[in-house]
Amino acid sequence: MQPPTQPRHPPALLLLLLTNFVPSFGKETLQTTAITPQFEKNMDYVDFIHLNILEKKVLNNSEVSVQYLCSKPCIVNLEAVASSEFRTGVPVYRRRWKDEKNLYVSRTRQVHLKFPSTMVYRDDYIIRNSIIVHSVILYAWISHKSASNYDDEQNEDYQAAVAKNYTFLEAVPPFERPYKDHKVCLQWGADYLWMLRANRIPQCPHESDGVQILEFIYASSGEKTGIVKKFEQFENRELETARQHQIDYPMFTVSIWLYLLRHCEKDLCGIIYFIDSKEMYGTPAVFLNEEGYVHIQMHLVRGDDLAVKTSFSLPLKQWFRLDLSFKGGQIEVSSVGKNLKRRHHQSFTFREDFYYDDTAGYFVLGGSGYVSGIEAFFGPVKYYRLNVLETEQISNPLHDKDTVEQIELYYERCMDIQEIVHEYRYIVRQGEKAHRSCYYENYYLELIHKYGEISKCDAFMWGKELREKYHTLFKLLQEIDFSSPDVLEDGSDTVVEVGRRIFEKVVKGLSSANGLSNMGSSVPLLMDSSCCGYHKASYFLAVIFETGLGVSVDHIKGLLYSLVGAQGNERLAMMNLGYKHYQGINNYPLDLELSYAYYSNIAIKTSLDQHNIKGEQAFVETIRLMDDELLKAQTKENGDVFMWLKHEATRGNAAAQQRLAQMLFWGQQGVAKNPEAAIEWYAKGAIETEDPVLIYDYAIVLFKGQGVKKNMKLALELMKKAAAKGLPQAVNGLGWYYHNFKRDYRKAAKHWLIAEELGNPDASYNLGVLYLDGIYPGVPGRNQTVAARYFYKAAQGGHIEGTLQCSLYYITGNMEDFPRDPEKAVIWAKHIAEKNGYLGHVIRRALNAYLELSWHEALLHYVLAAETGIEVSQSNLAHICEERPDLARKYLATDCVWRYYNFSVSQVNAPSFAYLKMGDFYYYGYQNQSKDLELSMRMYAQAALEGDSQGFFNLALVVEEGNSIPSYILDHLEIDQALHSSNTSLLQELYYRCWNSSNQESISPCSLALLYFYMRVVWNNILQSTLIYFMGTFLLSILVAFAVQSFQSLSARNSPGRRSEPLSDDAPSSSENSNEDAARLVQQDETTFSNDLAQQESNPQNPLITS
Repeated sequence: MQPPTQPRHPPALLLLLLTNFVPSFGKETLQTTAITPQFEKNMDYVDFIHLNILEKKVLNNSEVSVQYLCSKPCIVNLEAVASSEFRTGVPVYRRRWKDEKNLYVSRTRQVHLKFPSTMVYRDDYIIRNSIIVHSVILYAWISHKSASNYDDEQNEDYQAAVAKNYTFLEAVPPFERPYKDHKVCLQWGADYLWMLRANRIPQCPHESDGVQILEFIYASSGEKTGIVKKFEQFENRELETARQHQIDYPMFTVSIWLYLLRHCEKDLCGIIYFIDSKEMYGTPAVFLNEEGYVHIQMHLVRGDDLAVKTSFSLPLKQWFRLDLSFKGGQIEVSSVGKNLKRRHHQSFTFREDFYYDDTAGYFVLGGSGYVSGIEAFFGPVKYYRLNVLETEQISNPLHDKDTVEQIELYYERCMDIQEIVHEYRYIVRQGEKAHRSCYYENYYLELIHKYGEISKCDAFMWGKELREKYHTLFKLLQEIDFSSPDVLEDGSDTVVEVGRRIFEKVVKGLSSANGLSNMGSSVPLLMDSSCCGYHKASYFLAVIFETGLGVSVDHIKGLLYSLVGAQGNERLAMMNLGYKHYQGINNYPLDLELSYAYYSNIAIKTSLDQHNIKGEQAFVETIRLMDDELLKAQTKENGDVFMWLKHEATRGNAAAQQRLAQMLFWGQQGVAKNPEAAIEWYAKGAIETEDPVLIYDYAIVLFKGQGVKKNMKLALELMKKAAAKGLPQAVNGLGWYYHNFKRDYRKAAKHWLIAEELGNPDASYNLGVLYLDGIYPGVPGRNQTVAARYFYKAAQGGHIEGTLQCSLYYITGNMEDFPRDPEKAVIWAKHIAEKNGYLGHVIRRALNAYLELSWHEALLHYVLAAETGIEVSQSNLAHICEERPDLARKYLATDCVWRYYNFSVSQVNAPSFAYLKMGDFYYYGYQNQSKDLELSMRMYAQAALEGDSQGFFNLALVVEEGNSIPSYILDHLEIDQALHSSNTSLLQELYYRCWNSSNQESISPCSLALLYFYMRVVWNNILQSTLIYFMGTFLLSILVAFAVQSFQSLSARNSPGRRSEPLSDDAPSSSENSNEDAARLVQQDETTFSNDLAQQESNPQNPLITS
């Protein structure tokens, strides 16, 4: 781009309205061109020019200080260029002066900037159209004067200047500008007319180079996941021109609030870094090392990288702000405390050219697939893309002071608790050593130690105040046997083990018959457990305070423990935060990138957890409490279903053996997880039945050694045997064997291609890995495009790793076939995260408690699962609250039914009955919630789209009552408004779709409603007399009511009825009362039909009417 030449001098206002001129410019630098004058002292002088503005705003008569030095007779130029919504690059101010005498001397000149009135004043009776200015750039440059070109302004080119500089001026929005004093007196009428139209100037959005990357607190657990942000090009051409100019001369500032818990364990940990389109580190890349120093890496124009390290380390467990600014080859690093006073500062200067294009890739906060993140809490992060700011100029306040303080207080308290546990353990261990030295001499003492009471410390060394403050902790410590093998030698593991024991004791109490009534006394113990590093307790606390489960609602503490749990790698806490940020509920801001950071962490763990048969995991099953058939299929090891399967499996039934092994291996259908027993059935089935699936499953556990000793030889034989029977996953398994154990990529690819043709998603993913790693036979180098297509195909087949890879493509936008779509990335990562086995264990425990009528335990665990965003748990919890409203009102401070049905319908996989429930709540009004007819119709329409006939039926009833369905809802239902412009035609369409969606083999409310509709249309066509009309309608209503009763009694005998659900007294549901619906339908006012009858008769397009 070429710099702006000196244009003519038309009036500035005219230029703003008529000119379309785009300037560009050189680098902002103090040393652009070195000049060596021929001076008798033979000294070197360098021309320079500086701009110093006290208030960088577009104000009339703003004062700017211009400091410059000329080595030859020169001309100093000052020019302001503005951009608005309609014009860019318009010069609005110009000033120039010559300096011939003051050579080799630094001079300073004060200049008053004058801008057009439309830029600096508000609209009034004289200034009718103020201009909304997006950006103003003030250029200053020096050009050497010569006898031939002094009067030639075209030669005073900015790009060819010997020294130049520029700065940005902040535009003032129209409503914030002052009124201009025109020194005139308006007539009364004119003044009155102006007052009527004052303050009506539209305020358009203002584009700035400042980007708020993060506003809410982010808990970084130190894993390889983080927040991904991508910058787009500026819409404003002036700003975009400035950005492109700075590609080889970066000028930007980044400000990051941090609460650092630990320094990096090894190598480097990510703070903020840029990854380019080639998946390489770009400028900037800021990391933390093992000693707490900041490692800063830059990418050079010539292609290689350069890195520096600060001489100061970052503090632990205190909030501070890390500010970094780049200006060409100069880097400034500062550490600022909460009081905004600078603690540390360091500068680096290089003569290298850094390469910086912030749109050719993406930024990462925390971890990624290339580096682990820091263990810290991120506060607000502000990025200035085009400006170099001093610490005092940065506007990045630390919001949410309450949560910030709570985090500090939490870790201060936890330091006390951990210290107490460490010291108590040390004292008990020292006492045991002293006693043990006597055991060899006294057999009686050895027996006492072996079978007697556990060792404990009764003589406390702690003060009375500390003992009273943590009395429950000291009491629990006395109950723990520190000589137990569970309590390891490592001190940190001891603290976590203490936390685990406290937690298990609390959960056991809460799961008892009236356990939730003890919530008040359980909360302090859970706090101690959380402080010991056992973060299942942290998530419990988060849910307890968020929902008011047995305590008062405290959103600040709920957020605190959610963040603490997520930072401690607690899976459910991360899912809770990911869900809240995905939906933007409960005062959590909607932030898809932040949601993805949490969900992707759990999704990666889900993939790893499935290969780990240990731990409290269960298969995540979609079992609704309203589904009697599924509830009857739940069993236990002594249940009828399990015993029948075991009997059939013993007889050699391959299907029973396969199902029994799956139930035991994954913990499905209510059976406790037992991999060892599952493997016995896999082995028995593989040997006895020759079933290919059982042979394959047994081969896999032999390959991996899951619950059995590895046997590669037997595993390979079994895998080949299953593959020979045509099992696609076995063919894929052979490819996996050749890839992992033989490194024969040609054979691996051959088997995977065959398996992929057979529809195996694992094979698609594996082929993608070959292309991604650049080891596909016969194809040189990596091919990410082909790899991505295979990953997408695998994801479509439900492959976990393939889905994860595609979600990464969607969040980064670095792949051509995957345009950036953060929402789709979140949905895909959420889908995998919700399959996590640890979450499945909580859901299974809740279901088992419900089946055993253990209401307190069921309520507790369904609340825990529902707050993670699992839809089936949300609708199940709402159902429990409908079944036991007394329990919900007593222990939950939130409206359970409304809250969780509302959460359910906001999910992408919500069931139709949830939409119907919410539709009824909006239609009738629910407790403190007001009626909303339009929302009610939206819910019914969504239920109809899910294939539920009740949705169409309810919409028809709404129309029968004289209401109109909004056009966008009809469009959503794909109902042509031109064909169904009358209510009669619309009702016919709704009733027909209702009948078409219901069971057509039996009599339903939809079929009766459709029949009654046609009878009314015929009746209106035949009868003309008003008296006969009303008498006939009355008799017909009696006849239809009698028919409805007869048909329903017949239907109840011949076909199973739909299960009704209990409703609150305040909100009877139209979706549950078919008799009421039919009777209400009969009693509708029939004026709707008579008003539209003429139009219906003249519309022959629908054959259903004529028939």
